Amino acid sequence: MDQRTELSEFLRTRRARLQPEDVGLPRHGGRRRVPGLRREELAQLAGVSVAYYVRLEQGHGQNVSSAVLDAISGALRLTAAERAHLSHLVKPKAKRSRGAGRPQRVRPALQQLLDAMEGIPAYVAGRRLDVIGWNRMACALLGDYAAMEPEQRNIARQVFLDPASRDLFVDWDSKAADIVAFLRMDAGCHPDDPELASLIGELSVKSEEFRQLWATHDVQDKGFGVKRLHHPVVGPLTLSYETLRLPADPDQQLIVYNAEPGSASAESLRLLGSWAAEGPADRTPATADRPRVSKDTAERQDTGG
Repeated sequence: MDQRTELSEFLRTRRARLQPEDVGLPRHGGRRRVPGLRREELAQLAGVSVAYYVRLEQGHGQNVSSAVLDAISGALRLTAAERAHLSHLVKPKAKRSRGAGRPQRVRPALQQLLDAMEGIPAYVAGRRLDVIGWNRMACALLGDYAAMEPEQRNIARQVFLDPASRDLFVDWDSKAADIVAFLRMDAGCHPDDPELASLIGELSVKSEEFRQLWATHDVQDKGFGVKRLHHPVVGPLTLSYETLRLPADPDQQLIVYNAEPGSASAESLRLLGSWAAEGPADRTPATADRPRVSKDTAERQDTGG
């Protein structure tokens, strides 16, 4: 992606969402020709010259100081994730080494930990939201990753291109927005990643919702929260999730789902575990690249399980 264009569009969209009254400025005149704050108003809030800010919004971020970047971030009321994204756009990382494009792998000890988490859906997401590790419960809850081709093990592709995801996630719109915001942040960190560019291009062509969300330039890191699902086997589920960034590879994240003890969702999750235990036992990444899909597994995949 072109970093100058990304920087320009990000600053413009962040400025457009603010109104003078949001930042304590008086509103002069009648109807405004452009949405949000004017460049002059933003420059005044940040304590920089109008010419300096205009140049920055045009994509010229070279040699901008950390102090100025902090001032502009504060004036735009950026979140922590947005501040990090702006910093990546202004001061991009050096291009990847030759080995950086190699497929990510889950450490054997981590896969053993995933397998030991019986009754708890857990998976590891890598770059571009590729699913690179999982346990049996994650397959039962979110989809049979072992039966998928490697290139299809991607959360964004699942959410936007698999119709079953719209039934699985009760608040699909929120899930979709989260996915796009995370991909946008990943793109800011790794602007020279051809596989990420290919993924974004594919989703833009195949999904109108993705195109619209991508144009907002919203960014967000994965964190924690609550998701409501409607599973085709056990019905409604309300699950909390936590995201743990792995120290050995910051581009890998462990996502774990859990239900409140004693709740109806906890009982449903237990039933889902029993259902999953009746299926094929060998669903680990080491053997999944050449899956032997049984009829039972195929049926589960068709129902989005």
